[in-house]
Amino acid sequence: MSDSSLMSLGPHLARWLPHQRWFAGKGRPLAGLSLVAATELLPYSAGAGKPGMIHLLVRVDGDCYQLLLGVREVLPPELAPALIGRPTTGPLRGTAVYEALCDPRLTGLLLERLRTPGTLGPLRFSRGGHAALPREPRPRPLEAEQSNSSVIYGNAAILKCFRRVEPGINPDLELTLALARHGCPHVPPPLAWFEASGDEGGSGDSRTLGILQPYLPGTRDGWQLALRALAAGADFTPAARALGRTTARVHTGLAEALPTSALTGSQLERTANRMAGRLAKASAAVPALRPYEAGLRDAFRALAVLGSHRTHSRAVPTQRIHGDLHLGQALGRESGNAPDTWTLIDFEGEPARPLAERRAPQPVERDIAGMLRSFDYAACQGPAAAPDAAFSAEWAAANRAAYCAGYAEVCGRDPREDAVLLRAYETDKAVYEVLYEARNRPAWLGVPLSAIRRLAAPSSSSPA
Repeated sequence: MSDSSLMSLGPHLARWLPHQRWFAGKGRPLAGLSLVAATELLPYSAGAGKPGMIHLLVRVDGDCYQLLLGVREVLPPELAPALIGRPTTGPLRGTAVYEALCDPRLTGLLLERLRTPGTLGPLRFSRGGHAALPREPRPRPLEAEQSNSSVIYGNAAILKCFRRVEPGINPDLELTLALARHGCPHVPPPLAWFEASGDEGGSGDSRTLGILQPYLPGTRDGWQLALRALAAGADFTPAARALGRTTARVHTGLAEALPTSALTGSQLERTANRMAGRLAKASAAVPALRPYEAGLRDAFRALAVLGSHRTHSRAVPTQRIHGDLHLGQALGRESGNAPDTWTLIDFEGEPARPLAERRAPQPVERDIAGMLRSFDYAACQGPAAAPDAAFSAEWAAANRAAYCAGYAEVCGRDPREDAVLLRAYETDKAVYEVLYEARNRPAWLGVPLSAIRRLAAPSSSSPA
């Protein structure tokens, strides 16, 4: 496909892209759309009565996106919601172009392509180990779209297709491959994956496009399980403690499988300054945050002071971490009232952050702070907690403490012992949440603000 061919699709893509959950440019006009690479996964022939499938990498406002497009002469009624547009010019004139990941016939073809390692134009397909791929896939798209798009194949496998892609290996592939080689049982190993080789900037770095992993039927994510426990008035602390143990085992596996580093005193001070800078920007955007700004700065100031007193021999250890850990990233099977074993998923980190930052070693306290914040969110959303703020706070505190205690059982060190570091990371996370909720879900703003009030209080020395 040439640039001229893309021009016939351009107006349709320009209307369609801003409405996609994973598109970063929502709410502003597209400044430009250009073709990075195009590959025919299944050539389309007019009059043949069969669909075609085109893989595109397009650049929009400086970001590169992966698109998988289906092409048909006539779109079946069940695929009507997936329609992107009907070009009136170019080689696709008169066809229906649509989201291919909604078409079981095309997602089945994609699985078959993953089954055999090799290349097709700029695309490279790889297999992991000797695990078998499902033979009768019965593909269906995952309904809960987030920053990526996923397809489930029967009860055997799930394919995650990354939407906004950058040069370099995605941490979700890099870390799960490393943990699979290390034999970690708490993370699904990659079965297959595909990449785009090289890039138009000439760096030569491939872009990770998608990962196929085992699907875990019969599991629920920790968010759903926590809300079910709240609704039933059940004790969730055993599950929280088990989740702390799982997190510690995964952290240990990552530290053993990949290089580690440390933050020296000056680096800690710079980290504290960046956190303070994010607070200043959030306060400027969200007036409700301003009354607490001085108290929140104390958390970052304490981290900077900690850095100024650190020698290299007492530097803060850093390693590869999950990067976006919360209850929704943990899958568990119910055993009694709550799961006693967990699996962690989605290791790509926060998708909005640059890839280089997501791949950088960081203190494990960042992951731990993310999970502590997630317990607060669950407590405020649970049906049993909604009418009773005191119960909500008590439930969150009990599960935060249980999680940290479980972590300590494996690592031999309670993360609450590094109170300054943990408080700084939790404060930074809560500030991010305030800005996010103010922009996207104003009705939820009270959830992070309740944590902000706690973290800004002078007596707030321990996040849990």
